Amino acid sequence: MTTGDRPLQTAYSPCPNDTFVFDALAHGRVPDAPPLDVTFADIDLTNGMAERGEYDVLKVSYAVLPYVLDAYTLLPCGGALGRGCGPLVLTRDEHTTDLSQRTVAVPSERSTAYLLFRLWAADTVPGGVGEVVVMPFHEIMPAVRDGKVDAGLVIHEARFTYQNYGLHRLADMGEHWERTTGLPIPLGAIIAKRSLGAGTLTRLADAIRASVRAAWDDPEASRPYVMEHAQEMDPAVADQHIGLYVNEFTADLGADGYAAVRGLLTRAAAEGLLPPLGPNALEFP
Repeated sequence: MTTGDRPLQTAYSPCPNDTFVFDALAHGRVPDAPPLDVTFADIDLTNGMAERGEYDVLKVSYAVLPYVLDAYTLLPCGGALGRGCGPLVLTRDEHTTDLSQRTVAVPSERSTAYLLFRLWAADTVPGGVGEVVVMPFHEIMPAVRDGKVDAGLVIHEARFTYQNYGLHRLADMGEHWERTTGLPIPLGAIIAKRSLGAGTLTRLADAIRASVRAAWDDPEASRPYVMEHAQEMDPAVADQHIGLYVNEFTADLGADGYAAVRGLLTRAAAEGLLPPLGPNALEFP
């Protein structure tokens, strides 16, 4: 199947790293690129879209890959993977050091953040975490601050703003992952339907790489798109967000990126958190 001039139904988050990456492509500034019809949705929604086989191109959590790789392929670019960018566990009381039998709010049980949290807890919380409560990520810090939960797992720009809520960092999931594996941290992946065909998939990957480079070459060109969807975020925080999550792995996963993805999914499968991957599941056409 080829798409011709049919726009690819695409969904990614309104977060600055996604809008920065896709700005040039979404606005027709990448020559010979397939056109996109973009919908904005938070990662928990796009994970569900992928599991239902909706949309041609999606930004999803790496944690959802084992459930969707029959229908979708992992693109070798466009996603979020790096160092020093992992999710944090926050508490209201700086003296809280043990989450045994505590209540922890998480943004999704199908997110990479939750997977990293479970791997961290398996190593560091001998009594096991108590109750896990799922809530939208923007509600987590207020819930911790107000004592509705004992701790919260936070993602995105919360790395830069949690102190505004009077909260304290108990642990950094990314630091634990990097220390125990030596690998970068896989967070968000770009996937596309295998039925698009190898030609369109290769063209799409090339276009995403070109869009990333265009954003790096002229960051100001993407700023209107980034700030339009940044949900009242301070421009300086948006810049920090982009600086943290858009890096060389966004342009190309490369050997280290693929090793990190395989490492995460293999370790999670060994812990019984995910089904195992097939031997060629991550191969790109």
